Amino acid sequence: MQIYLARNNQQAGPYTLEQVNQMLATQQVLLTDLAWHSGMSEWHPLGELTRGKLKYEPEGYTPIDIHQTTNSSQNHTFAKQSIVQSTTLATINSRALAKIIDLLLWLPAFMLPSFFLTKETAGQLEKFQGSSFSPELQQQLLNAIPTQGWQAMGIYIIAMLIIQAILLNSKGQSIGKLITKIKIVDAETEQRVNLTRIFLIRSIVFIILNLFAMPIITILDYVLGFGNKRQTLHDRLAKTKVIKMNKK
Repeated sequence: MQIYLARNNQQAGPYTLEQVNQMLATQQVLLTDLAWHSGMSEWHPLGELTRGKLKYEPEGYTPIDIHQTTNSSQNHTFAKQSIVQSTTLATINSRALAKIIDLLLWLPAFMLPSFFLTKETAGQLEKFQGSSFSPELQQQLLNAIPTQGWQAMGIYIIAMLIIQAILLNSKGQSIGKLITKIKIVDAETEQRVNLTRIFLIRSIVFIILNLFAMPIITILDYVLGFGNKRQTLHDRLAKTKVIKMNKK
């Protein structure tokens, strides 16, 4: 059986089944790489063919001794050059722009309550301008905003969290990263990251850290981002990295 592999629109091969399985075991090729061999009508990800395992066992095929294959080492060297292709890390500027876009998307949440103010409550808020801030004043400000305003704010926040979580889980991208054409992947395998790491650790946990140590955490986060791997603090916590999207 002669199997062809492809990644990022670059094709390599053919390889024997035994060579492909050996490269899968050593992660020279990934489950996300495309594969084709005789009998297939189109290319499929290796993970579909192996059903998520690191070994491809097609029905009706009798394996051969891999030591009997010729030019095995040469084929593996070619695989490293043609298949295992390093991706391009996202620049700090593109990541900063994505972060700014994401932050701007939260502004409507704080503006929504103002649309529910009556003339009377708007007049009350004007009286508070220039007053020294105190717990009593804070309570008066909260009471001045109608319940519908807080409900609208809550609905917007929940909707944004759901949208961002879905995008991160399915594409590895927030809305800002989708616009700037960068995405989050596993730091080692460059595959999609689960929701716990990509959303809870990179976002929620990092936000909590900022609440307790602002702006030290934010400064440290971006200082680390200038390293060779461009892994910010929240990347290191979640064991992720951010790369540019491949041009199709």
